[in-house]
Amino acid sequence: MTPRTPPDDAHPYLRAASAGIRHHTRSLARPDAAPPSPVDRAHLDVLHAHLTALHQLLAQLAETTRPPHPAAGRHLTTAHTRLWQATTEIHSAFHLLPSNPAEESAKASECHPERLPEGPPVLTICQRHLATGHVIRRTTTPTDLRAHTTACVR
Repeated sequence: MTPRTPPDDAHPYLRAASAGIRHHTRSLARPDAAPPSPVDRAHLDVLHAHLTALHQLLAQLAETTRPPHPAAGRHLTTAHTRLWQATTEIHSAFHLLPSNPAEESAKASECHPERLPEGPPVLTICQRHLATGHVIRRTTTPTDLRAHTTACVR
């Protein structure tokens, strides 16, 4: 059990996000419930959004930590890079999963992405990934970005 947070907690939203992920993990692993359904695209999209938000937070923490504490800043920068690699793998897994059955049954002529301000739902993860990728490529070398291990060969 986690200790209660003090009333003067400086990071309540970060603690709430962590608690939400712990709750979600526990709900997937409940032995008394039916077996969990396989992961779907919507699940990976939400996880990708969480990882990109965490990626931005780590970038800011590394930037502000580096001048007074260079060694700690380097570790945060390394975590930032590894998180980007994890985010890339989530994005790749998203595209390897089959579409939603509702999406499969819809015809391409019935799709009206112009009605959605952010474009078709399947592209929001790609837009988010490209925007985050643009930022990390400005601050990281290609050698740092090279994946050290991957689950599949492309």
